[in-house]
Amino acid sequence: MGKSVWFCGVKVRRLHFSDYQLLLWKQLSLNNFGCHMGALNSNITYSFPEEHQIFLLDSSCKDSDKILRKADELNLFNQPFRWLIWGKTDYRIFEGFYLRLDSQVFVIEKTTTNTYRIKLLYKLTEHSVEYLDNELAEWEKDQGFTVYKELSHSRNRTNLMGLNLHISYVVTNKDTMHHLEDYRNKHIDPISKLNWFIMKHLLTILNATSTPLFQPSWGYRDVNDTSKFTGMIGDLQSGRAEFGGTALFFTIDRIDVIDYIAPSVPTFMKFIFRAPPLSYVSNVFTLPFDTYVWYSCFALVPLIFVVVYVIVIWEWRDPVFKEKVDELHSNCIAPLRPGFFDVLVMELGAITQQGTDTEPKSNSGRIATVFAFIACMFLYTSYSANIVAILQSTTESIKTLEDLLNSRISLGVEDIVYSHYYFKTAEEPVRKAIYQQKVAPKGQKPNFFTIDEGISRVQKGFFAFHVEVSNGYKVVADKFQENEKCSLKEIAFINLIEPWVSIKKRSAYKEIVKVGLRKILESGIQRREINRLYSKKPICHSKGSNFGSAAILDCYAAFLLFGIGIFISFLILSFEILIKRKIDRIVSKCETIPFRPTADNMEKNYSNEIS
Repeated sequence: MGKSVWFCGVKVRRLHFSDYQLLLWKQLSLNNFGCHMGALNSNITYSFPEEHQIFLLDSSCKDSDKILRKADELNLFNQPFRWLIWGKTDYRIFEGFYLRLDSQVFVIEKTTTNTYRIKLLYKLTEHSVEYLDNELAEWEKDQGFTVYKELSHSRNRTNLMGLNLHISYVVTNKDTMHHLEDYRNKHIDPISKLNWFIMKHLLTILNATSTPLFQPSWGYRDVNDTSKFTGMIGDLQSGRAEFGGTALFFTIDRIDVIDYIAPSVPTFMKFIFRAPPLSYVSNVFTLPFDTYVWYSCFALVPLIFVVVYVIVIWEWRDPVFKEKVDELHSNCIAPLRPGFFDVLVMELGAITQQGTDTEPKSNSGRIATVFAFIACMFLYTSYSANIVAILQSTTESIKTLEDLLNSRISLGVEDIVYSHYYFKTAEEPVRKAIYQQKVAPKGQKPNFFTIDEGISRVQKGFFAFHVEVSNGYKVVADKFQENEKCSLKEIAFINLIEPWVSIKKRSAYKEIVKVGLRKILESGIQRREINRLYSKKPICHSKGSNFGSAAILDCYAAFLLFGIGIFISFLILSFEILIKRKIDRIVSKCETIPFRPTADNMEKNYSNEIS
């Protein structure tokens, strides 16, 4: 602790000037206090940190008022400086000085011969006429401290006696001023409505009144004078308001202008979107089975083909069994012929559970066929069950801003002041690309929408809307079906901590307001208002229990396979037509060539006639 001491040049207890200085210095040093002493005509200097500095002054000395006046000019009565003044304790010596609410000016007043009283003086405002005091302690020569009270500004100075304070609020919608207390349109300016209630409770704690000021924005640097701010911050910077009624986010450029004193509500701005179906990023027709199951299926198909093909060849080549097959053929299903495509068609019928119009006639062939159909039936059942669940699933692949940028999802932003500011000033490459490519592309109208319009687009799918999450979820709860709420996802664009309540820089009321807001938070009053005004993310109660139609995108792979089949069919048909035409041309040429009999042919014909 450092001390600066001013004293009078008189004898005290027969000690000379230097002895008095030495004695005081010695007593302070014995108590581990470093100190600096000076005459009353010296400048006010100190070599210790402000929070460790205390000034001692004998006000009965001549020209002590000069020291007090100089201290007032240098704002040395403000926090964190402390003063200990004794001697002449008439309040008139402080006339014209502003001892702020948070000041620590200790005045030692002699009440009787051996009794002293310690008080603290302060004013409610700079323009207040009277000084208020806190009685801290009484000291007697023989008994020491007979009364001692611990000093606490937040406890001893919270009664502002009806003082009128100017509080600045942000209102982005003019209709908000008509619904600050009726809980209507809760998704419009909810943070201002929340803080309106909090400030009412705070004013009750402080026994103060307020004059509200309304601004359309939180405040950003003035384009004409970058040292000044607009909006609510401008009110705090200029002194028009004592503290801000609407909480705001931390930004580096605001720290030098205002003080943040207490958190308000854990609210954030994020992109809200419905997760696209799984078919958006994957071929759902390959997902029902694991990779090794697919390998097993691909191995099973040729194995069945080879076994059945070998059995059928044996059936048609064995003469005894061939006669038996001919007898059974007239009354039963046609026997399976030993052809490549015949066996392949039979196997495709087993895989697709369509059956076949031919079958092997031997016991071994029938056993192979039955087990082939049973194996394919189990695979078909498992595949069908999984594909139904997968068609109703959503993808989890969009988790970051980069994923959102590279996706086919369109983006929109709530049309509010701070959204314009944060998106336009984004410098990080991905965020800047999101604004330039998807939010406000060149030559197109920027995608800034009202909350209702933006959430309606989210409901239709493939659209992400940047909004304060509580406001967005209020509209979601009103518009979305239960099954639509289950696919909601969030991605943060602005990495900021929760908004805090602000106050004028170096305000005298900072400490008592901070403690008052902390009491409101700890008592549950703030949580009660948050629960009444803010909407949480809707809980999914019916995931998987609602019917959803398959879209074209879900069946893309099936249609693609069908298209490939048609293309191959037409290709083969065209090839067959070309071959047919070529054969017809060859045959027609052969028919037009005249028959010219040779000597051998004539002799042969003659012999035939004789015979």
